[in-house]
This record gives sequence, C-alpha cells and structure tokens, in this order.
Amino acid sequence: MATLTVLAAVGLIVLALADDTLQETLADNLRELPLPSFVGIQLVDSAFIQDTWQFFRREALQKRTFWVLAAVLVAYELYKLLVKPLRVVRRLEDRGYVPDQDESTLKDTAADVARRRQRGDLPPVYPNGWFRICDSGDLAIGEVKTFTLLGESIAVFRGENGTVYAVEAYCPHLGANLGIGGRVIDNCIECPFHGWTFRGDDGKCVRIPYAKKVPEIAKIKPWTILEVNKLIYIWHHAEKCEPDYLPEEIEGIVDGSWRCHGFSEHMINAHIQEVPENAADVAHLSHLHGPFLIQGVDLRYTNKPSVTSALRHGWSAEWSALPAPEAHIGVLNLSHYLTVFGFRVPGTTIDVEARQIGPSIVHLHFDHCIFGKGVLLQELSPVEPLLLKMTHQVWGSPWMPSFIGKLFLWGEYHQVERDLMIWNNKRYVSKPMLVKEDELIGKHRRWYSQFYSENSPRYTAARTSLDW
Repeated sequence: MATLTVLAAVGLIVLALADDTLQETLADNLRELPLPSFVGIQLVDSAFIQDTWQFFRREALQKRTFWVLAAVLVAYELYKLLVKPLRVVRRLEDRGYVPDQDESTLKDTAADVARRRQRGDLPPVYPNGWFRICDSGDLAIGEVKTFTLLGESIAVFRGENGTVYAVEAYCPHLGANLGIGGRVIDNCIECPFHGWTFRGDDGKCVRIPYAKKVPEIAKIKPWTILEVNKLIYIWHHAEKCEPDYLPEEIEGIVDGSWRCHGFSEHMINAHIQEVPENAADVAHLSHLHGPFLIQGVDLRYTNKPSVTSALRHGWSAEWSALPAPEAHIGVLNLSHYLTVFGFRVPGTTIDVEARQIGPSIVHLHFDHCIFGKGVLLQELSPVEPLLLKMTHQVWGSPWMPSFIGKLFLWGEYHQVERDLMIWNNKRYVSKPMLVKEDELIGKHRRWYSQFYSENSPRYTAARTSLDW
C-alpha cells in the first residue's frame, strides 16, 4: 500500500513538472494503448488525452507547482490513513476535567482536584505484578533512559548483548542519576559523575576508576525485567518474591507477522484498582458508553438529546475469574453492537475476549469475519500513588487494513476518555452500596486482592498547610 501511494505521488509530480516535449511523448504513447470500453462506449479516448495534455502545456509554472503541492498533500494524507500507525498522547489535564469558573487553566484544575478531593479508604497503592515501563523499540543497543515507576526512578538500558537491564537510577556514591548521561559499557552502566560502573544483572559495582579496590557493599538495586510482545516489563513484589506468573505471549506479535496499527497514552489521577474494576461493572456500559461516539467525551453533554441520540452502542458482558493455575487471570466476554431507535443493526456485532493478566495487563482479543484476528494491549503503569499511565496498542493480522485497526483504537480510547472524567474526580468507596445486579464488582475486588501482600505500601499524605 505504501508503494502504491508513493508511485501515485511520483506520477502526479512527473505529470505536473514535465516539459512540453515529454508531455507530447507521453500522450502519443497513451494514444497507442488499447483503451477500456463499456457496452460499446469508450470511457477514455484520444481526444480526452489530447485535451488533458494541452492543459499541462497551457498552464504556467506556478500552476504546475500548485499541482505538485496538491499531489504531495494527497499522498501524505493517504499515507497517514492507509499506512502510518495512529499515535495519540494525552497529558493529565487534556481529558477528564471541568474548568473552574474562575477561568483557571485545565492544568490548574487537574492539580486542584487531585489536592482537594476525598480519596476514601484506599487499598495499597502498588499491587504486586508486572508493569510496562516502555516499548522494546524505545531502547536501542547501548542506550539508557530514566523512567519513573512505582514512585521510584529507574535507569533502564540495553546492553551490548541486546538484553535489557533495569537498576535503581541513583548512584550510591553521591547520588548522580545513571540514566542522565550514564554510559553503557558491555552489559554495565557507568555513572556520569565519577565513572563508577555497575553490572546490569545484579547491580554490583565492578569498577571505580580511581580506587584500588571496589567495596563489596557497593551495589545498586536491580529490577527483574521481561521483554515480550515488543514491550518491556518490570516485576514488583512488596515481599521481594520472584515472579509467580508471566504475561501471555501474542504469537502474531512475537513472530512478527502482525502489524501495529496505533498507540495511545493517557494519564489518570486515580487508584490503579479503579481501572480494571470497570470490567466487572457491567451496569456502567449502557449508561456511560451507550451514547454514540460522536456525542463526545464530556459527560455533561453525552446523554443530552441530539440528532444522533437514536444511534447508540449496545453491550452485553460477563466477567469471571479463572481457576488455578491461572487464578491471576480474569476474563471479560464482551459483545458490542449498534442500535437505531432501539433496534439492533445487523452486521455491527463485535465479540471480544478481554483477559486481565495480573493487576495491570489486559489483552483484548477480537476476530472479525473479514479482517481477521487482532488484539488490543492495555497496560497500566503506576507512576506514583494515584497517578497512572495507561497505554493502548492495536495489533492485527497482515490482511487487516490499517484504517480498520486505527478505527478500533480510536473507538477504544474515546470510550476510555469518558471513563477518565469519572476516574479523575471520584472517591474510592471501600464498602460500596451495591444491588444484586452489581455482584460482579464484589467478586472482582476479592479476586484483585490477591495482588496485595503484607508489606504492600499504603497511601500517606501529610497536610502541611491550610490551603485545602
């Protein structure tokens, strides 16, 4: 598809810039070609070709330039639609907040809401499990970057052997950040301040340029790393236990046969448990996600009557936890369709299976009768207490058109942006008032509690002023 787009653009540019002699030659060659006809009527004839080339001969250079620019613009738009993956990155204040009446900025509003809202009786802020830190493609061999995850600064680098390592970012010597100016040497990271060098696999210091001996206690904290599905994960456990499960491999991603059609990123001001709990909150689907997508993401207006109110999204869903040895997986079977005036529209049904793997990973599998199989990867990464980074990626089979994958991602992140207005402003209710139809929420909370342990950190906030 990319090749066809480029050829089309080149063809238009050549036609626009060709001099009279070249245009005459092209026209003569085209006249000799057998021209298509339909029921005896010739669709393109030589007179048409002559008129077309006369147009090019008469036009001034500036008009030819206009067509060149138009061709480039059309080719670029076709490339974006048909080839280029969608990429959407939202800041915390971009979605999910209502501006204050005093004309403060949305950034100020987000900060005020985070400071003033009641938080409720929160569960521990960091569950035990695997958390995405970045994409595999974000880290080249010999490259080091710093990330904030789980309230800590982590230096992540790819050694000369291609393996990814993660260590505490701050050097134990005098506190320099290894990820800011640090250098990868073999499979070690060198501090930019004094040249202390630490192994990536165990954090042990192996070299101090000006010292005769390296102290045995000179080391930094290493993190357990896993690279799968073209993502890099870090393992966290409050009791320092080894991993007791692994993220599921997606065959089409691992073997390279599937293509990525898009990426989205959102920041969320909420406890991490609030997000996956949506899977068991079946009742919210019809109210929050029922209005058609073009109704927008501002909940003040999505349910207001409009010309599109008759068109709605329909949902049916069921959540359940798997038995051991897959007790760390929860499964949501979801069916989505469109309705007009309450009547179901044929051909709009999409059945998906969303597999919640541990506290932060969701694989949403779908299989379309025309476009084949695909998966949406959702990852939650707690940057700090009550601040999350949510990412989505859509991967599809080789015969899935790019615009179909991008349409799927567009619909997903627009629905998520409706949830953001809830998550960013709500209080966590540890003992909610539920009705019988909400029973899955209680089941989900009991299932999710397995990811907390005795030493899982709790949220603490000291108020040092009266500005609240």
